[in-house]
Amino acid sequence: MSLPNIILIITDQQRADTIAALGAGWMQTPHLDRLVREGTAFTECFVTSPVCVASRASLFTGKYPHGTQVFTNFQPWEPTWVKSLATQGYHCVSIGKMHINPYDAAGGFHQRFVVENKDRPLFLEERDRAIYDEWDKALHVRGLTKPSRFNRYAADPEGYKQALGAFAWHLDADMHPDNFVGNTAYWWINERKSPDPLFLQIGFPGPHPPYDPLPEWLERYADVDIPTPDVTDAELQRQPRAQRMLRDSMTTSNFDSVNWRTDATRADLLRLRRHYAANVSMIDEQVGRIMAALDARGYLDDAIVIFTSDHADALGDHGHIQKWTMYDSVLRVPLVLWSKSRVPAGRLCRDLVQLIDIAPTILAAAELPTPVDFEARSLWGAIKGEAGYQPRDTVYAEVARDHIQTGAKFVIMRRCHDWKLVVYLDDDNGELYDLRNDAEERDNLWNDPGVRDRRDQMVAETLRWALNGFLDSNRRPGRTPQKAMPV
Repeated sequence: MSLPNIILIITDQQRADTIAALGAGWMQTPHLDRLVREGTAFTECFVTSPVCVASRASLFTGKYPHGTQVFTNFQPWEPTWVKSLATQGYHCVSIGKMHINPYDAAGGFHQRFVVENKDRPLFLEERDRAIYDEWDKALHVRGLTKPSRFNRYAADPEGYKQALGAFAWHLDADMHPDNFVGNTAYWWINERKSPDPLFLQIGFPGPHPPYDPLPEWLERYADVDIPTPDVTDAELQRQPRAQRMLRDSMTTSNFDSVNWRTDATRADLLRLRRHYAANVSMIDEQVGRIMAALDARGYLDDAIVIFTSDHADALGDHGHIQKWTMYDSVLRVPLVLWSKSRVPAGRLCRDLVQLIDIAPTILAAAELPTPVDFEARSLWGAIKGEAGYQPRDTVYAEVARDHIQTGAKFVIMRRCHDWKLVVYLDDDNGELYDLRNDAEERDNLWNDPGVRDRRDQMVAETLRWALNGFLDSNRRPGRTPQKAMPV
């Protein structure tokens, strides 16, 4: 067979429970539903870090954060295996968000159309890495002012405080960042004439906050009842100190246009989740347009389409907003593979997999070997039901201290099907959940004497995994030795 076209679509901060065909009956996602019905969906895909850059660096290098030494959103990194696809003869194009640092680095792609964070200004925390991306330029040409935390607050201080980051888009519809990325991809697909196989990465900025769908999309969810969390004082009291500090940080600061409140009511959270759902549906429509354009140009005759996200969003679960925690609602993301001939249709795989496993899966499809230093595993054994395939029995995630998550120097999550452990490097308290009886992770058993032996065993296994991973990453040829843990 010839080399297939490979289309990798990545959203930003999309929860696993946002696709109707995978059980989210309140969602309106006909095009993602089609990918699920005609492809293979992994229902237990976990990211390696609940932070954008750390997660993306892992995906595009095939390693956990301890292997990439990228833990926060401000550390420099570039992809590795994209260059292998280019050497193999692929024309490699990135449209939208990649979150490479620096933002405009080539990253092994032949072409990049960079669109970065929706709300981020070009000063303050951005400093020397700030650029005017394609979306910034288009807004300027139109004479439009980019919506941000600053002008939204200036226009309506009290409304801003009550919004929880949820605003209806008020500029031209085609200038919404997700529509802009979708339109750019649609235009490029229809213009391209190269005969080489295509690797096309499309990065949608949404549904990352601000949660800002067009009014007409928000109207579709006006009467939709979306599940909201019931957070109790007892649950909050059992959370580690670092989580309380994170919640305080999100309420006293102003990140991504989200002015979080600990007293948010069910009505507040329902409004927030309707905005979020409407933004996902907007992206779903763009996915449909992109698929139609690819099909019309013949690219889908032999292609593999992969849809996923870099991490998810708490949306009020456990009293939190956005990311930085190790709950399933933050770490678990959608992962769907679709192909007319290479991927089985209508298959649901409930094996534990990690987002980084996409890397060797793509390389194998391109007839390239998996690099010896990869910590990722190809998904083809699961997709094709190959004899001898051994699924993961455990998944991991790591996060370090940054300017928002200031309460813990380093955090490691270990999860199997039945239990989850979260270890905080500089805290005697942690998290332990019996997922068989507490799937929603509300009852932290860390200090429960009845499971102390299990907790201590899992702590030892987790620290052994982390230490072995660090040592292995430093033994690799040409590797500069790194610090054991980030400061």
